Amino acid sequence: MAKQKKTNNVITENRRASHDYFLSDFLEVGIVLKGTEIKSLRHSGASLKDTYIVFRNGEAFIEGLYIAPYAFGNIFNHEPRRTRKLLMHKREIARYSANVQIASMTCVATKMYFVRGRVKLTIALGKGKKLHDKRDAIREREDKLAMAKALKQERSSRDD
Repeated sequence: MAKQKKTNNVITENRRASHDYFLSDFLEVGIVLKGTEIKSLRHSGASLKDTYIVFRNGEAFIEGLYIAPYAFGNIFNHEPRRTRKLLMHKREIARYSANVQIASMTCVATKMYFVRGRVKLTIALGKGKKLHDKRDAIREREDKLAMAKALKQERSSRDD
């Protein structure tokens, strides 16, 4: 019998990133983790809140990523908010770091998930939103909801 695939491999998402930034140029990257971190992630103990990517010496690192300590870990348990290395090609690192330095963009993690037992991150370049941009997005979302509700009422009144 074939193995059943899990439908929900997503560990955590950073919903705040799309609220705070105009996101573009998404990329799937790997991440270097310790054994207790993987075990903790299987129990969904992670948060991408306040994470960002930094580029040092031709390498990419994620800072601010919280992975809860493994419940059954002993003295060899990991540090919850340590800096972790990202696995990217040199060309990708060069492109993203140039955008961060020259175009004054921020590189943020948007989603963390499992792919065939390996933990992957989706990162994106973000341009910071101003307060009026955030308000416009909220207003647009509310208008869309109101239009959908009105359309639904119109359809139900026609059927009666």
